[in-house]
Amino acid sequence: MMRALWSAASGMISQQANVDTISNNIANVNTVGFKNDKAEFKSLLYQTIQTKTTTANGAAKPIPAQVGLGTRLASTTTNFTQGAMLASESPTAFAIAGDGFFAIRGGDGETYYTRNGDFKWSIGTTGVTLATSDGYPVLDTEGNAIVLPADVPADNVAFTSKTGELGYMRPDGTYVSLNQKIGTWQFNNPAGLDKKSGTRFAVTDASGAPMNEATTEGLIKSDIVNKYLEGSNVQVADEMVNLIVAQRAYEMNSKAIQASDDMLGQANSLRR
Repeated sequence: MMRALWSAASGMISQQANVDTISNNIANVNTVGFKNDKAEFKSLLYQTIQTKTTTANGAAKPIPAQVGLGTRLASTTTNFTQGAMLASESPTAFAIAGDGFFAIRGGDGETYYTRNGDFKWSIGTTGVTLATSDGYPVLDTEGNAIVLPADVPADNVAFTSKTGELGYMRPDGTYVSLNQKIGTWQFNNPAGLDKKSGTRFAVTDASGAPMNEATTEGLIKSDIVNKYLEGSNVQVADEMVNLIVAQRAYEMNSKAIQASDDMLGQANSLRR
């Protein structure tokens, strides 16, 4: 009965983490570039009550008796399926069609990766810079910040579809390339990326090194779609079903604790 208490308690803790994960998915259903998470579990150790043996008559009993000791949260896996393409009025809105990620430079100087292409022009110390809504500079294919020349107004900048190449229009209507492209990177194992605040991801040993689509051969290059944003890939109906299942599992574990407590109470009330 004590094992039952601890097993059911571990189940309640695990299902609480499951509910938290599902709730976070639902909360970010309208977050641009958000990728939903899934809680995965594993069984704890098993205690052997009886090993393989024989009966008094010598008959073989090859199957041991083992009792499980509950469950625990093993990992939270991110699903990187493509989200819906949402039209935007912003000239600096971008969506990625493919497996690529935008690269941004964080406040700590490290490079992070995101699918959120809701960029803005920001006035920084080096000039007008293409940045995220949080002010982090967006990097080009060379890993450098995208900064406009001093004589080029942001309103005149134009982007080439699919490649993300930057240029501007002169007063006479001619197009001049700035020889910069918005960079996109891929990973051998995107599920191994470390999820940070917002929609940023950090490189880990599990994800592998980032592969620059502009210089790495053999990659299927992503298309950059201007004036579109990638919506989250959260399916509300699926998340609501998962939430109901998690709540029912939590209730069943709590009832197991109650049943074990009742049995312990009856055992304590026995008289010789």
